[in-house]
Amino acid sequence: MSQTAVTGGDSGSSSQASRISEAVIRIAGNSQDGIQSIGGFLARLAGRSEQEVMTMMTIPSTISGGPSIFQVRLGSGEVLSAGDQADVLLAFYNHSYEGHIGNLREGGIVVYDSDHVDPNEEWLVKYRHIGIAISSLTVEAIGGTTRDKGKNIFALGLIGRMFNLNLEKLEGLINERFAAKGESVVKPAMDAFQAGYRYHSDDISNLFEFSISDVDRTNQVVMSGNEAIGYGLIAAGVRFGAAYPITPWSDIMEMLRRELPKYGGAFIQCEDEIAAVSMAIGAGYAGRVSVTGSSGPGISLKTEAIGWAVMAEVPLVVVDIQRGGPSTGLPTNVEQSDLNIACFGGHGDSPRVVLAASDVEDCFYTAMEAVDIARRYSVPVMLLSDQAIATRIEAFEEPKLKEICQDLSPDLTPVPTHKPYDLESETGASHHRPPGTRIEDGRYPVATGLEHDEWGHPTSSPDLHDAMTKKRRNKIDFLSKELPVPEVYGADSGEVLLVGWGSTTGPLYEAVDKSLEKGEFLSAIKIRHINPLPNGLEDIFSKFKKIYVVEMNDGGVHGYGQLAGLLRARFADPRIQGINKTDALRWKVWEIIDRVKEISG
Repeated sequence: MSQTAVTGGDSGSSSQASRISEAVIRIAGNSQDGIQSIGGFLARLAGRSEQEVMTMMTIPSTISGGPSIFQVRLGSGEVLSAGDQADVLLAFYNHSYEGHIGNLREGGIVVYDSDHVDPNEEWLVKYRHIGIAISSLTVEAIGGTTRDKGKNIFALGLIGRMFNLNLEKLEGLINERFAAKGESVVKPAMDAFQAGYRYHSDDISNLFEFSISDVDRTNQVVMSGNEAIGYGLIAAGVRFGAAYPITPWSDIMEMLRRELPKYGGAFIQCEDEIAAVSMAIGAGYAGRVSVTGSSGPGISLKTEAIGWAVMAEVPLVVVDIQRGGPSTGLPTNVEQSDLNIACFGGHGDSPRVVLAASDVEDCFYTAMEAVDIARRYSVPVMLLSDQAIATRIEAFEEPKLKEICQDLSPDLTPVPTHKPYDLESETGASHHRPPGTRIEDGRYPVATGLEHDEWGHPTSSPDLHDAMTKKRRNKIDFLSKELPVPEVYGADSGEVLLVGWGSTTGPLYEAVDKSLEKGEFLSAIKIRHINPLPNGLEDIFSKFKKIYVVEMNDGGVHGYGQLAGLLRARFADPRIQGINKTDALRWKVWEIIDRVKEISG
């Protein structure tokens, strides 16, 4: 956090504020304390203040709750990750203090609730400590009955004063958040915030002030990765979905249940995963591009029906928000271990498309692309995100909705004849006419999971099975020819190329920037289109001596993870090696750099 001193602040204090370009704030407490709300307010304020922002959170997997953190990185320049170390730690309890002070940079600031935290004398020298009786002052401000729900908003006020954040905008966000609950909720929340913001101490008042960015960010929107997927699906024309709740997918389901009816659509919560995917496939057969989603355990249950959609060539989008596995695994932690099931889950040769979103903005546009591919190629499309992207909040340029929104209403225009599984199709794709469409020659097709002829009638002909298998494969091959080649971040040739996908992308890019600052040279690419892989990757790989695939999954018995395995199978290139971890935590920039040095010798 580079600093320059500036005078003042709107409180009239004579103290000097240090002007900063970015800050990483870690809030640690219990999930019941509403610390996610503090981070959410800060992230949304950044979006409305023309700042870059990225967040990271952890929540307990037990219903009773437990220790939790929310980290937010605010910056005037580009923000690629949630930050390796925090500049400020806000700790509500001793376990919050002791468990997270190691994530604070040396010389960083600890703001702690002196009602519950007993500082360690050894750490008093290493870090600047600011003790404030947050719990007691919240009681004083709004009364004892609501203190547990109010101290987070009091703490938000403290952070607002500490960083000279815009008072009017913060108050507006609080009003927006609680207005639907009535004045009985809005007033104590505002009283708590005002008490925190107006708390006077030279230790915390006007310590920092963000520099003004020279980049125009006036048209930003702020949302989480799950929200971005949901809105991307709506913009793409999806009007039907069905699913069963599971962490961390459920936010998308709840959002679509709320929003789709506004656009004439519907989202159904089904009795189980099998019913959900089957209902979504039924909507696809009826002429819609529909969506279902889950996380790892639910995807396992959906695989048989996904194979039916492959055979019947029905468009379908399946969203997989990955979490730690196998089995119930780690419901609230991040992992990238569903790639194999996304590409190969199911019996028989059942090719499908697999896309991976890399950040919140990319979630929106990748969701739109998934719908477009499913529609054009009549194929299931697996859209992969993960817990890190799903729950984090970012700001990005508002999409031009009037230009990109689509209407995918079924076309019931009569046709002279219709052969949905035409073996002479240029792309190999089949396009069904929605039920109710008049076919003038009276030859109405059939959709079935059995092998079939060109009209969908079941057949056991060896020649037709061979031809149809090739047809289903060839449309995936045709798609690969139109996919863009990934752009290289950094130099387009050199010693080391880092390859990533999903939420590893930001830390990879930041590792490239950090290495450049030290006179070292790394390059990186993200792979968004995983199945099929785009043509041209071999040309990129040929320009580097070493290729390391960075993933959050196990390196396996051969020392490389799931994407690395796909790339080695595709290119038969022993230079492709894996850098893997399974600690259920996101990659930090220093981890990547250290692992590259370690493996490179």
